[in-house]
Parts: sequence; C-alpha cells; structure tokens
Amino acid sequence: MSAADPMLEAERVLRICSACMYCDGLCPVFPAIDGKHGFDLSDVSYLSNLCHNCQGCWHDCQYAPPHPFAVNLPATFADLRQRSYADHLWPPALGRAFRASSLAVPTTVALALLITFALVLGTGSPATLLTAHAGAGAFYRVLPWPAMAGLAGATFGWAVIAVTLATLRYWHTIAPQVTIREIVPALPAALSDIITLRHLGGGGPGCHDHDERTSQRRRLFHHLTAGGFVLSGLSTIVASAYHHLLGVMAPYPVASLPVMLGLGGGVTMTIGAVGLLGLEAWADPAPSDRGETRLNVAFLILLALVGASGLAVLGFRSTPAMGLLLTTHLGLVFGLFAALPFSKALHAPFRASALLRAAIDSRRSRLARAPEASGDTP
Repeated sequence: MSAADPMLEAERVLRICSACMYCDGLCPVFPAIDGKHGFDLSDVSYLSNLCHNCQGCWHDCQYAPPHPFAVNLPATFADLRQRSYADHLWPPALGRAFRASSLAVPTTVALALLITFALVLGTGSPATLLTAHAGAGAFYRVLPWPAMAGLAGATFGWAVIAVTLATLRYWHTIAPQVTIREIVPALPAALSDIITLRHLGGGGPGCHDHDERTSQRRRLFHHLTAGGFVLSGLSTIVASAYHHLLGVMAPYPVASLPVMLGLGGGVTMTIGAVGLLGLEAWADPAPSDRGETRLNVAFLILLALVGASGLAVLGFRSTPAMGLLLTTHLGLVFGLFAALPFSKALHAPFRASALLRAAIDSRRSRLARAPEASGDTP
C-alpha cells in the first residue's frame, strides 16, 4: 500500500478496480474507469466526488482486507474528497485552514453566536432576551431589522460567492475541455441523478449502512435534509415578500404560508440530519475516513441545531423565552451561512458537477458507438 501518498494509493486501487471491474454496475465510478490504466489528479478528484459512499464496492470486493491487495476504495475516495474541497476553496487561504483544523465550522458558528448576542445586547438590554414580545415586528424588538438583514445578507452573500467560485474552480479541474453545447443536452440526465439521488441506492438495493445488509435509509434521510433546507429557504423568501411587498411584519400566524413552509422545513431537516447522524454513529469504521466523518458530524449537528432552534422559536414565541431562542437561532443561521464554503456542504455542488461530467461522458460514449445519431453520417 501507498497510504502515505493518497494519490499513489488512489492510482494503485483504481488500477486494480479497472482490471477487475467486478463492481461494474454498482455506481457511475466503474463505467468511468473502464479501460483506463492511468489516473491523474483531475481523474481522482472527479472520481472521488462521483462516489456516493454507498460502500457496495467494499462489501463486494474480493481484494478488500485481509487480501494482500487491501483495496479500500470508499476510504481512499473519502480522503481524496476532502483534499478536493481544500484544493478548490476560494479564497485559497481557506484551503490551508480547512486542512489544518476540523474545528473551523464550530469556531465560525461560535463567533457568529457571539456577534449576534453582542448586537442584541448592544441595541437593547439584557432584559430583551427574557421578555415576552408580541404583535407585529416583535422579532425586530429583539434584534432590529437593519442588523438582522445586514448579517443575513452579508453571510449569505459570502456563502454564495465563495461556494460558486470554488465549484467553478473544481469544474475547471475535472472538465476543462467541455463546451456549453455538450453541457445542455446532458443536463436532464444529470439533474435526474442529482435530484433523485439514485446512486445512493448502491446499484439498486441501497447503501451498506453497517454491514452486508442494505437499506434506503441514507437516501431517505438525505432527501429529508435537503428538502427541509429548501423549504426553509422558501419560507425566508416568502416572509421577505410579506415584509417588503405586503408591508406585513413577522411574526406571522401559524396558518400563514411562511410559517407552514418553515415548520415543514424545520421538521424534515431536523429529522433528516438526526437520522444521518445516527447512521454515522452506526457505520462500520473500516471503509470510512475519520476526517470525513468529523466533517459530516460537524455539519449535520449544525443543520439539526438550526432546524430544532427554528422550531423552538415557533413553539415558544409567545413566551419570555422568545428573545433568547430567536437570538440563538439567528446566530446559528448566520454561522451556517458563514461556514458553508468550508464545510461538508461543498459535497453537494462538487458531486453535482461530477454527475454532470458523468452524464456528458455517457452521452459522448453513446454518440461514439452510434455515429449516425450525431448526424455525422448520411
């Protein structure tokens, strides 16, 4: 083994897998390596993010430990995924911080909480945190709207810019020769794979969450988490429309659209994140990577706290606890936005990019096998 050099180890195991191809059909990784005998940095960066970590290849592999070849593709890819995040972060200085410490996310969230509490205390008094606030604009008596909107806009804008630039840098690494004319026809297949998460099915029956048995739990919890995040975002957008277009200030009635979207988002995101945390705790450590596990756990705990704190604000907004709960929830949300560019959240756009390249490669292969379909022959 060449465990001291992840690139050498990746090339070693991929050469073995390419020669064997017993796992062909489990996921798009194996069609992507079929017939290849050498793998460079762009290849392994692409393949590691194309892997969905269903661990089917670990359980099916005849060369896994204790075989002398000691092929452990899931753990190898997990290490390489982290390196791909660090290598493509923007600004590049974040890459060094990402490599140096797994405490970046909790540290950022703690700082966001401190800033939020400082703003609440600086614009009001300690009593604000433990006083019941009711009626239109009650939330803004805890933290004034300019401060709330300013922090939300700054942290969200930072997240969008940094994640977008990191994703573009990653795309340039894995698909430098791809044109727009190739991207457009491949988008439907790629979007289908992204939205359905079908590759979390491990080729059909599901992921190996702990042992040889398979289940669809990981796929279900991913859907719940992502769906809850989207619903929560829609809740914020609708609430902004209520505020700026209709002139109606929060908090809104329970039966209103913003609250119903937020309630659904908070419940599903919390259930999904807690479910994924349970799977992380139950997972077999052999095909896992400790670094990726720490990243997963930190991000999932943050998502669960954001969802649960939002539900707590809704449940106790008419009590004296509202100010404290709202401040905590806002601090967690601002911390989530600020930490997104160097958290495990990067796996979403990076994996989407890898799936898009896989769809493009698949279409190229089909056209090469049937030249008449491309219009090149009469």
